[in-house]
Amino acid sequence: MNALDVDLLRKRFPALGGDWTFFDNAGGSQTLGAVADRVRDYLLTTDVQLGATYDVSRRAGERVRAGQRAMATLVNAADPSEIVIGSSTSALLRMLALCLGRTFSSGDEIIVTNCDHEANIGPWVDLQEHGVRIRSWNVNPDTLALETNGLERLLSERTRLVAVTHTSNVLGHVNPIAEWAQLAHDQGALICVDGVAYAPHRRVDVRAWNVDFYALSLYKVYGPHLGVLFGKREHLLSLPRWNHFFIEDDELPYKLQPGNVNYELTWSAGAILDYLTEIGDGDLETAYARMTAHESVLGDRLLRWLQTKSRVRVIGDPEMTDDRVSTISFVVDGVKSSEIPPYADAARIGIRWGDFYARRLIDDLGLSPGDGVVRVSMVHYNTEAEMTRLLETLDPWI
Repeated sequence: MNALDVDLLRKRFPALGGDWTFFDNAGGSQTLGAVADRVRDYLLTTDVQLGATYDVSRRAGERVRAGQRAMATLVNAADPSEIVIGSSTSALLRMLALCLGRTFSSGDEIIVTNCDHEANIGPWVDLQEHGVRIRSWNVNPDTLALETNGLERLLSERTRLVAVTHTSNVLGHVNPIAEWAQLAHDQGALICVDGVAYAPHRRVDVRAWNVDFYALSLYKVYGPHLGVLFGKREHLLSLPRWNHFFIEDDELPYKLQPGNVNYELTWSAGAILDYLTEIGDGDLETAYARMTAHESVLGDRLLRWLQTKSRVRVIGDPEMTDDRVSTISFVVDGVKSSEIPPYADAARIGIRWGDFYARRLIDDLGLSPGDGVVRVSMVHYNTEAEMTRLLETLDPWI
């Protein structure tokens, strides 16, 4: 497997030509220049309503459909109609919960975790108002892992849905989604996966994992501010519509997209697929394997350095294993997490502190009084030289 030419790839991201180092990629990656180019071109050449007979409208419609097809390819969906595009993952999961919740009955059960982003907890918890029972699957407080036997204990004949994260945006551990999907299905339940923290680092394959719903955020995968929700076609067809009453139930995904999608951003998203395909010499698996190999080197270096610091505790796996992405959180004894990033700010290095909308996890781990965690999140365009700058900058303070 060939290594990434990181210096060459960085030229595809205009923001990386400045003097800032971005280690806050789990909050939002930098954007491909090709994405911005597509947005501009769409607005200046095909900014019309879809569905008309004249040529510009037809071209605009094909562009939007091409963006949707690209997203289907990105996650390996069987059909573009299984891709629902919206303003954010949070908005899409809220929509899904409200629609799917109308098919549940009082006494039905939903399993949520205490380590997901709130986007994949809160909308399901709110269904308690309609008689749904919520059961919480919590991480082992010693290993900080979601253990499979914990799910097995919670599953019952009343379970209708398991809502789980593929990778915690705090812990960085990659969960065995295919195994958990099988367990849920064996019990007659559906599974909804938040893949936001996974998708920038590893290949998404919804068919291989046999998941029912899978969500991700394109602005964390080098693209525009859009959310993507995959749903198996049979499930989307059976959902109550979210759009106007005269939209037919089989009009997918439009029945779940009131007001339609953002046209220019949907068209621009296709540039993400083009870029990743190029990295992998035509193969997405190869692209992500190369990205993972590079990110693992950076992650391993940071984790090893943190382990030399007696006051530092890594929150999550302290080693860069195959089941870990390069999103690394830590706390420093005697120091609030909010005190650390300003030292990096002064060196024009972007890192972040907080709970990252995983408030329930941070509360359960007793980390809220210390302002949560410090998080350093790397992707494939970060370099060894940038890591050296970060470690030299933080060294006097932790």
